[in-house]
Amino acid sequence: MSAQSRVRASALTGRSWLNTGGEQLDWQKLRGKIVILDFWSFCCINCLHVLDELRPLEERFSDVLVTVGVHSPKFEHEADPEALASAVDRYEIHHPVLDDPELGTWDAYTARAWPTLVVVDPEGYIVAHLSGEGHVQGIVSLVEQLVEQHEAAGTLHRGDGPYVPPEITDGDLRFPEKAVALEDGSVLVADTGHHRLVRMAADLQTVRSVIGDGTRGPADGGPEEAHFNEPRGLALLPQGVREQVGYDVIVADTVNHRLRGVRLSDGEVTTLAGSGVQRLLDSERAKGVDADHIDPEADPRDVALSSPWDTVWSTAADTLVVAMSGTHQIFTFDPRTGELAVAAGTGDEGLVDGDPSQSWFAQTSGLVEAPDGTIWAADSESSALRSIAVADGALSGVATAAGLGLYDFGFRDGDSTQARLQHPLGVAVLPDGSIAVADTYNGAIRRWDPVEGQLSTLERDFDEPSDLLVDASGETPELIVVETNRHRLVRLPVPEKLLQVDEGASVSQRSRTPIAGGTMTIDVRFAAPSGQKLDDRWGDPTQLKLSVSPAEALVDGGGAAQGLKREITLADGVTEGVLHITARAAACDGEPGGEIPDHAACHLYQQDWGIPFTVAEGAEDSLVLDLRGLNA
Repeated sequence: MSAQSRVRASALTGRSWLNTGGEQLDWQKLRGKIVILDFWSFCCINCLHVLDELRPLEERFSDVLVTVGVHSPKFEHEADPEALASAVDRYEIHHPVLDDPELGTWDAYTARAWPTLVVVDPEGYIVAHLSGEGHVQGIVSLVEQLVEQHEAAGTLHRGDGPYVPPEITDGDLRFPEKAVALEDGSVLVADTGHHRLVRMAADLQTVRSVIGDGTRGPADGGPEEAHFNEPRGLALLPQGVREQVGYDVIVADTVNHRLRGVRLSDGEVTTLAGSGVQRLLDSERAKGVDADHIDPEADPRDVALSSPWDTVWSTAADTLVVAMSGTHQIFTFDPRTGELAVAAGTGDEGLVDGDPSQSWFAQTSGLVEAPDGTIWAADSESSALRSIAVADGALSGVATAAGLGLYDFGFRDGDSTQARLQHPLGVAVLPDGSIAVADTYNGAIRRWDPVEGQLSTLERDFDEPSDLLVDASGETPELIVVETNRHRLVRLPVPEKLLQVDEGASVSQRSRTPIAGGTMTIDVRFAAPSGQKLDDRWGDPTQLKLSVSPAEALVDGGGAAQGLKREITLADGVTEGVLHITARAAACDGEPGGEIPDHAACHLYQQDWGIPFTVAEGAEDSLVLDLRGLNA
């Protein structure tokens, strides 16, 4: 590109830096390095995917590349510096992180979605602006080009980067996230931060056994050979099923994108489902294939999954139900036959009830079955409690008990119109049939009464409670709380009287984008990485899906259609709302202008934006977004 069009990287401003040994970084200190700014929030599953995508890239180019995580929070809790420090520790982030609670750096780089990646060259100029996940292959090519160019120019400086590892304290558990009660009174814990399972005695202090050697990875085998990668949900199978399949517990092995089976008698671990390759949302649509379809005859170990977060055995459906948080869907898995199926959710992120095939979920992270067969779900990104009915052995209808959408949250008791949660991760059924909720970012345990239609508060002052179990074996029922950031499980008597809480409702603090209103253009830019071309063998390989909240604000231009540019019309009198935009583009390995080789690797690029807007006089009548925009 021309020298006149080169854009300097803006200053890195925020509250503080992590992983730098207390040093404040600026562009002068980063000069000579290729820098990736990773705009993320620790609530966001797509951001967690990008952290894992970047790990091999950071290792390969460790002497020339510096990743700087810019933490730009969505939820109020994420702006707590201690919560951020815990998240950086939990997710083993080995690069500098800028705490940007006021979204100053976010705004300076016009980030509009989590995650966003901005690549800056060794002279401090922006060369790429990328939204969403799945960009690493293209970044590798770009980094190689920049290394060659700047090494020849003498502007590349090799050597160690500014990362300084923090001190880490360790104990029996490290960021545990899920647990399941076993029949002998012990508790099997997903020791997520240690990448293993721990069996605790009923006192929740004594370690009885450990499964997994603590190394990230997918290896099967005995308790000292097996590997996990951030395991979470655990489901104890019915006795009859256990006898048929030869194992007892199914584990949602989240970052491995797999389901694993564990035999408790000897700790043997077996992979049941998942190829280890992340399932890309709607990756087959460009080929005219129904992306929700999974071949029932396929070996489940050859099927791509995406961040399974929790599991529960459904007695009513006689199958395992899986919260597939990475694609915002609910799967089922029959361990007797190996059949996997998409049971609910289109793959779009949001809060839409009704028929399971048309419903939308938002990073579902907790599941439990009620006595009547209903599946209750903690839908974390929409701060919602959802229910999924089961009829005739199948999931039959989705409803929302509490929660409004992706950008509404808070800490408020009341009915479904008033109640607010903040990023809940766990659910349990209390003895009276009501639903206990681990209201994670509020640090509270809440209770939903489905008969009265009321949300109340049982207890508070926890540090990110992520799961709940009910122990009704004693005279007084107790909740077992998995308190993630305090690395422990604690017992909580179910109180007779309930607290009443109203600390208000909130919305995401992101600033609203001013737009002109009326008729306007949405334009998403996409440039295929070097060595790839758009996959046009089945027609236009790009697609936009558009909607607006509230729905009545959009007069024309909604829905899904091919192409990355769309004209929409807002209704008269609309003053503000949220634009929901999903962009997709498919590209395959091959040179522009040439044929795509047989068996070429193909890639789906996708990003979902939720853009709060306000109609303002004199504002732009177009909105330009980058799915993959290159400045060089």
